[in-house]
Formats: sequence, C-alpha cells, structure tokens
Amino acid sequence: MTDSAFSDFTDFTDFTDLPDLASRRVGGAVVFANDELFAEKENLIRPEDAVFQPHTFGHRGQVYDGWETRRRREPGFDFAVVRLGVPGVVRGVVVDTAWFRGNYPPEISVEGASVEGYPSPAELEEVEWTPLVPRSAVQGDTRNCFPVDVERRVTHVRLCLHPDGGVARLRVHGEPVADPRVLDAAPVDLAALESGATVLGCSNRFYSSPTNLIAPGQARVMGEGWETARRRDDGNDWVFLRLAETGRVLLVELDTTHFVGNAPGWASVRGTLDPTDEDGWFDILPRTRLQPDTRHLFPVGVDRDVSHVRLDVYPDGGMARLRLYGALTPSARERLGVRWFDLLGNQQAHDVVRPLGLSDVDIDALVAERPYRDPMSLRKALAAIGQESLTRFLLGS
Repeated sequence: MTDSAFSDFTDFTDFTDLPDLASRRVGGAVVFANDELFAEKENLIRPEDAVFQPHTFGHRGQVYDGWETRRRREPGFDFAVVRLGVPGVVRGVVVDTAWFRGNYPPEISVEGASVEGYPSPAELEEVEWTPLVPRSAVQGDTRNCFPVDVERRVTHVRLCLHPDGGVARLRVHGEPVADPRVLDAAPVDLAALESGATVLGCSNRFYSSPTNLIAPGQARVMGEGWETARRRDDGNDWVFLRLAETGRVLLVELDTTHFVGNAPGWASVRGTLDPTDEDGWFDILPRTRLQPDTRHLFPVGVDRDVSHVRLDVYPDGGMARLRLYGALTPSARERLGVRWFDLLGNQQAHDVVRPLGLSDVDIDALVAERPYRDPMSLRKALAAIGQESLTRFLLGS
C-alpha cells in the first residue's frame, strides 16, 4: 500500500463499533410484545437516538419515544421479540433506558433463538431460547451495555423486563453470518453487511459510521452514509473492510447519492489476500473521478482473488454505499458453509437438514458432531453416514 502503515487507524475494538443487527435500518422488526399500553414496541429498534418532548400527554399518559408496558400487578415479566435484520453472532447488547427515570425496569434479560424460515409469533413461543444476557440490573436514563459471549448464529432476540417498565432502544451488536443457500442463488455483493462483510477501521468517522457504507438498501438521507470531517492536510480518507469471504470482484458501485457539496472528488478501491503484506495490495479500481449525488457503476476485470479491500476517497467527503459484486471462490464457499452450519442452533440445524431425506438417526449424528470447523471434517462426517451427495447443499461443491 502507498501508506507505510495505518498510522491514523480508527480501531473498532468495542462491541458497539459492530453493526446493530436488530436495527430497522438493516431490516429488523419487532414481531411481538406481550404489552405495549403506554408506548409502541416498534420504537425499540429505530436507528435514531430517543428524544423527549415534555408535556406531550396522550390519553394513556406521557408519550415516550420507546417501548413501555403498564404496571404489572401479578407475577411474571413483560417481553418483546425482535427478528434481526441480519442474523449473526451477538457480541453485545445495549438496553437504552433514555428518558425513562421513574418507570424503567429494575432488571432485564435477553435471549436469542436460531430459527429456520419466517416463524409467526405463536411459533416463536415454542422454539428454544438461549440466554445471551442473564437477568441483570439496569439503571434509568442510561445506556446499559452487556457484552455477550455465546458462539451461536441468532435470528431472533427476546428482551425481557423484570417485571415491567420502559426501554427506549435495544441495540444488538454483532458479526453477520450469511445463509450460504441465499448466496448461492444470485450474484454476491462481497462487501454487503448481510453477506457477512465487516468494516475493520477507517481514517475518520466524524459525521457518521463507515458501517453505513455496507448497509442494506439505498441511503434515504445523507446521514445514512459515511462522511468524514474536512481535511486540511495533504492526506486522504479511507475505509478498511474484510469481505464476506474470499472472491473475485466483477463490478464496483460507488454511490454518492445525497452528497451534493461534500462528495469526494476521486476514489480508488484496492484489494489483497493478506493486509499485512505491503506488496500484496493491488488495484481493483484505480483512482477515478466521481460526481456528486450519483450512483457510479464500474465493471472491473481484475483476475485475482481478494479477501480485504480498502476504499480511498480523495481528499475527504461522503459516500452513501459501497458495493463489490462478484463471486465466491469454491474454497471460500466451503468455509462459509461450515461456519454457518456450526453456528446454527440445534433445532435450526435439524430443520435445515431434515428436508434432504436423512433419517433421524443420521441427522442426530451429523448435528451432534459440530463444530466441524473445516470442510474436510464435514465431508468425512457426511461420508460416514453415506451422504456425500449433501456436500453441494452444505458446502456448495
């Protein structure tokens, strides 16, 4: 790389630097709450911080920008179920009780589920829930942060209030784990959050997070992209990403939509298989002029595999989205398939394999042997039960 090192690297070391997998912005939804008399459950996953307007009373009391249940007069607890917009491994949860001072829950707990398909609220009552955050005390008007150490791919979370009260926002930060069956069905955006890509760092995130670059969908406003402060030196700003897996990039999209007076003048995209090797970086898209408020599409013909990329913008400015369309390498697809299958909950793992015609005994044996960690181990397990033909389903080959 032209820079001798990431000297101005903005390190992503706290779990809150990871994407919020539950946010409405990435497709999350609150599918059920047992009570929402005072304030609607959907407020929990709004991407914006909660706000408060004094003396805004409705016929049920003060209107809160959050989820609030009635005062419980019987044993039990209140709960809300959230379907993650991007399933993945949860690394931390934030239960934000902003503006709830006399009506927050004294304790909360958070559980996760790994579920196949799109279950109804009634069906979710029957699934296996795994503790992510044990019953824990919280403070009012506070961002209560809880690290999570559970190696499981989660599709849904359940926030429990003990016994009742109000929560402004729920943030579920983690690492996306894509379903390889979906990636097999269409061209892959190797840089997409929902494919499993991750922002590892950037030079500057003064106005907004670089994770916005790889979020699903189009940016609705400037604040849903990545924007840096104005540079007053001779350098430039950049973002460093790990792709969903190793692949080859065929099309680069650089989207400056909504950035009219603050778009970069130029940009480049470089890639590597080893980010620590200074000589291993190569141009995917050489430095290229950009226009404001424009979706730029650049076909590229670089016949090289890549696992990490760096987007450089010159000298600074804002970008709405970065898309890198291409194809996974066969070995990358195998690694992704093994990791996904290893991280599924027991019930979902059974549900994934059952339609393939295996006996219950073979399914139990295949699931019980996890984690496999590498494709060869999974191949051996399939061969042991006489199901080598399933390797294409699980490993893509």
